Amino acid sequence: MTRISARELAGTSGPFGRGTPVVRPAEVPEGSVVTVLRVPPESAGMRLDRFVQTQLKRTSRTRAAEIVARGAYSPEARRLRGSDRVRPEQCILLWREPWDEQAPDTPIPVLHEDDALLAIDKPAGLPVHPTARYHKSTVIKMMEAARPGERLFLAHRLDRETSGVLLLCRTPDADRTVKAQFEERTGVVKRYAAIAWGWPEHDTFRVELPLELDGASRYKVKMRVAPPGRGLASATACEVLGRRADPLTGRRYALVRCTLETGRQHQIRVHLATSGLPLVGDKLYGPDEGMFARGADGVLTDDDRRALELDRHALHAALLELTHPMTGERVRIEAPLSDDLRTFWDALDA
Repeated sequence: MTRISARELAGTSGPFGRGTPVVRPAEVPEGSVVTVLRVPPESAGMRLDRFVQTQLKRTSRTRAAEIVARGAYSPEARRLRGSDRVRPEQCILLWREPWDEQAPDTPIPVLHEDDALLAIDKPAGLPVHPTARYHKSTVIKMMEAARPGERLFLAHRLDRETSGVLLLCRTPDADRTVKAQFEERTGVVKRYAAIAWGWPEHDTFRVELPLELDGASRYKVKMRVAPPGRGLASATACEVLGRRADPLTGRRYALVRCTLETGRQHQIRVHLATSGLPLVGDKLYGPDEGMFARGADGVLTDDDRRALELDRHALHAALLELTHPMTGERVRIEAPLSDDLRTFWDALDA
């Protein structure tokens, strides 16, 4: 799957040198963006709307049908329908106008700054780097816009819905040194605060379970616990900071401090969910993974929102400690629990 602008496709002999003439449909405005899909042999015979859903991993079937109805074409500009059956090696073009994306008016507090490092308190909902869906409204673009002429490097990543400490480097040398620390796990401490459904049996516990991509899920970002002998070694140390309950329903919640011993994708979310403690608000590892696509498409139902209780998963990067890449001194950066998570927790009965 590749995205390219109409201007880049204009006058070419075919997408990516395959010799198929590409024609922009007359009704598609100049400057539009096109997603190019090529049908693998194993997908032959599928309905087009279902095939598109399998390729756009964070999209619901309803949304995929809308995308097809609005802008699915053959390379020669013939309209395609959702009920069409796809053929092996067929080239499908999904046209859309570029999003009129405006950077949000969201303050990004600075927690630490020196000549080599810049640490911020990332707001929940803000992606860290540009994607097909987000460009201006990302940490990197917003910070660079606020600091004209400065190039910043992401030292690590946080999920879009996760809030808290995010470290950027201000020089290539600092970036290389810090990333080497993260990769080698030499002296790096990462602690998170999580609000989970349920009460842990013990005040302290450790989850050591290998992780791998979940091949059974259509969302190619979802992880799962791997069978013995497979997957990436993963361990999380957990400490229960509090146990509370909803004063009306009696539902139980725990505030858990999680210290990463490894840094795998979605590690805390999978380890806690597997322990019977899914994060409040988690659309992927919570009540129903279908909420993940509906959330990405902005079509969560009222029932979805009641089940999730929060608009985002309740995970906050509370602390990062590492060795300064230039001075060699220890640097400790902390971010207080975000307002939305604090408000949710404070409303519960102790």
